[in-house]
Amino acid sequence: MTDALDGTPLANYRWPTPPGVQARGSVYLLHGLSEYAGRYEHVAAWLNARGWRVAAHDHRGHGRSGGKRASLRTADDLILDAERQVTAYTAETGEPPVLLGHSMGGLVATHVALRGNTELAGLVLSSPAFRLRLTKAQRAMLRIMRALAPSLHLPHGRRRSALTHDQAVIDAYLADPLTNRVITARLAGFLADQGEKAIAQAGQLRWRTLLLVSGADQIVDPTGSRAFADAAAPGRLALRWYDQAWHEILNETQELAAPVYADLEAWLASTPHKE
Repeated sequence: MTDALDGTPLANYRWPTPPGVQARGSVYLLHGLSEYAGRYEHVAAWLNARGWRVAAHDHRGHGRSGGKRASLRTADDLILDAERQVTAYTAETGEPPVLLGHSMGGLVATHVALRGNTELAGLVLSSPAFRLRLTKAQRAMLRIMRALAPSLHLPHGRRRSALTHDQAVIDAYLADPLTNRVITARLAGFLADQGEKAIAQAGQLRWRTLLLVSGADQIVDPTGSRAFADAAAPGRLALRWYDQAWHEILNETQELAAPVYADLEAWLASTPHKE
């Protein structure tokens, strides 16, 4: 555990490269809503086997970290936490990491990159939450709840069966006591506001970026990723689109995940590193 600036304890994870594997670099991972970094142990193992040491933390209000579940104190809590953790990991390893974020973690990772307070070796975004699937009625309700009860826990309506085509992954998600499956209006407001802000600022992106998009995503709207890619500076971002994949693109069935991991491996192989 390490403490955030306000004293909230944040659970930390470290997955070093195994003996005999030549070190290639570092990856720092940011997980999504209603989950925790431990769900990415298989991704860390895949990266470790290719020479990448991996680190992560559970966002405040998630997993083993402290804080009220699925809530925030201020709008930039998650971003500030991530900046602090990534900076500490850079000091630990002696080199900036590739920042890999999924869904909500992808949105947080994008703002860490855009703010420019932390050196990175690159940015990988998996189904980033740039645009939510909200009806007009839901948007109106969100405005009301943000004003009247910003910290009230509500079921977030995530379609559990649409996370991935792999039923074993869904069953494990539903049975896991560390997946909270609730949201607050303050956290939902962060996603809605910061997603559009990221799209508006995409042209300021400094770091080489790989954007992995699930075209059949039923959790976040993939048009947000398309808009972000269109607004990025030419040559800065590589967009990879997977028409049949659902939201958890790194947790898909072997057939659907294979091209995702192949694209990730190819992009990482071109990442500059210290000998």
